[in-house]
Amino acid sequence: MTRLSSTPRAAIFIDKDGTLLEDVPWNVDPHMMRLAPGAFEALRLFASRGVPLFVVSNQSGVALGKFERKALDRVETRLHELAAQAGAEFEDIYWCPHHPQGIVPDYTRTCECRKPAPGMLLRAAREHRIDLSQSWFIGDILDDVEAGTRAGCRSVLIVNGNETEWLRGEGREPDIVVNDMHEAAIAIVSAEHPA
Repeated sequence: MTRLSSTPRAAIFIDKDGTLLEDVPWNVDPHMMRLAPGAFEALRLFASRGVPLFVVSNQSGVALGKFERKALDRVETRLHELAAQAGAEFEDIYWCPHHPQGIVPDYTRTCECRKPAPGMLLRAAREHRIDLSQSWFIGDILDDVEAGTRAGCRSVLIVNGNETEWLRGEGREPDIVVNDMHEAAIAIVSAEHPA
């Protein structure tokens, strides 16, 4: 659902696996999808503020032959349902189905959308008139932080055990570090509206 605004708006970009949802590798079964700790409360808080919400997610399982691209349609439907249960709405959901070492030719390539590249966020900004400099990216690994930084967003890293490499470097230092999505939402709201 596309809503065009005359002036660019701030937005919240959220990684899917391990951030919004419990991390279940290669899961495209809607019945197995559960919100991660704090995600329901975070979505409710963001909804109360009227901030546009987007999901941006690498889904290399398509390129790697783990599931077909059309399986992500059911995933998208389920994400909208989960958001609605919290009184929230995702304005759009962006997938990167590519991987340079894939086995499905149509999706085997280096692209500009696979995080840590910023392509999905840049596309969202173009399509929905988002001011990236006023926006936030919430993720659970440093590739998410880098994607947000490269797009011009501020970033929140959820430290929940999913980042295992800790490859530090330029653009990979989060603005805020928290334990779950609810803490992320509180931190963002506090940063935007200091007491």
